[in-house]
Amino acid sequence: MLVPKLYTLDDIDVGNKKVLVRVDFNVPIDVNGNILDDFRIRAHSQTLLSLLNRGAAVVVLSHQGRPGDSDFVTLENHAKKLEEVLGVEVRFVNDVMGPAACEAIQSLRHGEILLLDNVRLVSEELIEGEPERLAKTYLVRRLAPHFNYFVFDAFATAHRAQPSIVGFPAVLPSVIGYVMKRELEALDRLLSKGSLKVFVLGGAKVKDMIKVVELLAKKGIECKVITAGLVGLVFHVAKGGKVSNSISKLLEERGLAPLIAEAKKVLSLGIPIETPYDAKVLKADGSIAEEPLSSATGIPLDIGSYTASVFSEIIRSASVVVMKGTAGRVEDPRFRSGTIALLEAALKSSAYVVIGGGHISSMLSEVGVVREKGIHISTAGGALLMALAGEELPALKALELSYKRFFKVVPS
Repeated sequence: MLVPKLYTLDDIDVGNKKVLVRVDFNVPIDVNGNILDDFRIRAHSQTLLSLLNRGAAVVVLSHQGRPGDSDFVTLENHAKKLEEVLGVEVRFVNDVMGPAACEAIQSLRHGEILLLDNVRLVSEELIEGEPERLAKTYLVRRLAPHFNYFVFDAFATAHRAQPSIVGFPAVLPSVIGYVMKRELEALDRLLSKGSLKVFVLGGAKVKDMIKVVELLAKKGIECKVITAGLVGLVFHVAKGGKVSNSISKLLEERGLAPLIAEAKKVLSLGIPIETPYDAKVLKADGSIAEEPLSSATGIPLDIGSYTASVFSEIIRSASVVVMKGTAGRVEDPRFRSGTIALLEAALKSSAYVVIGGGHISSMLSEVGVVREKGIHISTAGGALLMALAGEELPALKALELSYKRFFKVVPS
């Protein structure tokens, strides 16, 4: 894919205007609905404060979780957290497009901000389709008439074609916010040719990472891939590597054994893929040891020291490093050393480093390396990787259509 040139909120006059902003406040929460990590909320603060300081009346739209999941909750606590982050009063209404929401939008004055409730409380938000079709949904038809502009700042959702993402650009002049701008700049840099790119893919989302590697191979992206976590175990077996009975049992229990065949197909595409050699394991008696994958007698919860050293050497040779997913179960302090080692190798290198959000970005505070330049912390590692691998992002397509329709001059 090519990264399009799009208008930003700096290209429009928002003074005395009402602006709808689609953000991504989909954050980790506990069983009581308390926010565990406010990184995404803080990331959007620059966009929202810019609009407020320039005299706009700002209405924020976001989702949280999926219907049926434990993290599918209202955004009441998000409003409180946003108020804390912005340092201004944030109004909240437990409605999305009904009379209460419309009345709150109508009464909003310039320089004030309102957060609507979880947009996925509206069943239409689960529909995917073309912008023109989704512009006809009740969500868009009820909300759009209240606004002068639509600002899209939710890069983490850009791969979805839902009403709140692609419907509003069809009927409102639409631009991108600062989060989206930074993500696209990083993507543009990653798409540049002539640099050695190393992708470090870990975590437990094995199927997603297999797809990413497949797309990288099919699009001819010149790179090396390092795999860790459960992703690494699946690719290790797919390469013909031996694993112990305890690891085989783990893959079976996690339903990952069928993905080994998919990983083998990806390997046949010829992309260089590194897999772990040893692991830090938790034994039945509660002790921790480092053992080769072929003879490990415990549950592998982190990469071992030898694997970390080999992977770190590869990372240090790269011009661009993209890291998505952790090397181990970082929720447990005993199994963070592998992830920390890989992060330190990346930050000590001369490479441009992209950290793909999620748990791995939360580990940066534990790494003894501070880097102010040449690093991009993404709010959406998955979407960034898919875009890099050439998958079309419906949000970008809708935004392109919007500026062609509503703005006479294409950005230079």
